[in-house]
Amino acid sequence: MAKERYCMPDPTVAMTNEVIQREVPYGSRVIDLGCGDGRLLQDLQTDHGCRIQGVEIDPHAFRSSLGRGVPVINANLDEGLPHIPDDTFDVAVLSQTLHQVRTPSLLLNEMLRVARKAIVVVPNFGHWRVRLQVLWYGSAPVTSSLPYQWYDTPNLHVSSMHDFRTLCKEQSIQILKKLPIIKGHAVNHAWIPNLRAESAMYVIHRTE
Repeated sequence: MAKERYCMPDPTVAMTNEVIQREVPYGSRVIDLGCGDGRLLQDLQTDHGCRIQGVEIDPHAFRSSLGRGVPVINANLDEGLPHIPDDTFDVAVLSQTLHQVRTPSLLLNEMLRVARKAIVVVPNFGHWRVRLQVLWYGSAPVTSSLPYQWYDTPNLHVSSMHDFRTLCKEQSIQILKKLPIIKGHAVNHAWIPNLRAESAMYVIHRTE
């Protein structure tokens, strides 16, 4: 990932972090890939007694993480995680970053190599506002979850909830939990979630 990582508005970041924290067991070993300014890891360490590690490529976010006392590695996720041994962590987190890497399937498999399970949050290109903008204006959509113009976006891939499910099936990755995020709230049983969710959180596990 050569470009600065995707940054959501602060309220959206806070709500997403709360959803992620509910899926992380107390005392877990957690690695956050594309950890941004380290807020999530700091909260997991303080509130959940977690042992934490961040990975971040953006220099400004990297310094912000260090300023919070978060241990962080400055590395490019496109290169995988070659220096991290198998099963080093209990949970790997990848929030709003998968669509920026060159080979999403490689990174998902690397996550599940270094951790027993992974939590992935991705924007949903199947959201009705995205579809409406493409249909009505005939141009690349700009929304709160996809806020960049086509010529200035860090996003290399866009996908819907259906697309992510298909990718996991092709990679023999088991989806343990799927939570559509609608207006900042994770919804367990959402009506037509691929149309209504701005993003979605998945808890995934490797198939033994």
